[in-house]
Amino acid sequence: MHYRPILQDTPVVVKNLIIINVLMLLATYALEAAGIDFTNLFGMHYPASEKFRPFQIVTHMFMHGGFMHLFFNMFALWMFGRVLESIWGPKRFLIYYFVTGLGAVALHMFVNHLEIQSIQNSIVAFQNTPAPELLEKFVNKQLGNPSPQLIDFITEWYDDPSSASFAAEGGLLMERILQMKMDIPTVGASGAVFGILLAFGMIFPNTQLMLLFPPIPIKAKYFVMGYGALELYLGLTNSGGSIAHFAHLGGMLFGFILIKYWAKTTNTFY
Repeated sequence: MHYRPILQDTPVVVKNLIIINVLMLLATYALEAAGIDFTNLFGMHYPASEKFRPFQIVTHMFMHGGFMHLFFNMFALWMFGRVLESIWGPKRFLIYYFVTGLGAVALHMFVNHLEIQSIQNSIVAFQNTPAPELLEKFVNKQLGNPSPQLIDFITEWYDDPSSASFAAEGGLLMERILQMKMDIPTVGASGAVFGILLAFGMIFPNTQLMLLFPPIPIKAKYFVMGYGALELYLGLTNSGGSIAHFAHLGGMLFGFILIKYWAKTTNTFY
């Protein structure tokens, strides 16, 4: 019995996307071990950040936060993307991949912009009427679990609420948190992968998929709708830590728009 390598029969675009993503993760490990911050260089930063570079709009799609992040994205790309590329062809599939990936980061950056604006408004309100309770509310919202040193600082300010030095230090602290938020890089192909998942569900809605947890069959259309609803809930409730839920939704949204556009401008659904 002869076994062929898993990528041997994989369509050219999917295969090369997987190879590039793997090489980028290996480069991340190698260069960061040598002291070069590869993730900050090629991850997508908020446009107002000093770390933002225009090429990050594309390069962030080939960066990942670790092996498991890469594995699940590439597995989904291989599982569903090869089917789509086989019916669309390499050119249309590549266009779809980049449109959904770029659409994902566009929505993510828009949501980030709203969050940054909210932080800036909080800072202005604090500067107008500095008070320890405003700083405490801000810190709890932005950091979740502030450090013991920060808690001690706020407690000491409560003991001396009219202190100008505490007010000045509190303002600087809020500015540092704002800068930290703007400097967090966004990485991953998840937006494009969610776009691919949506396309599979639209083109093969009644295909049976097998869930891992729980191990039950489910039609692709219900899986996609359920996953999309979950991402929307997690995004609105700000759950899931550093996961960019609105980027996932952006990939699905732009994928839906592009598929509908193609359906109107071509003779076939796909």
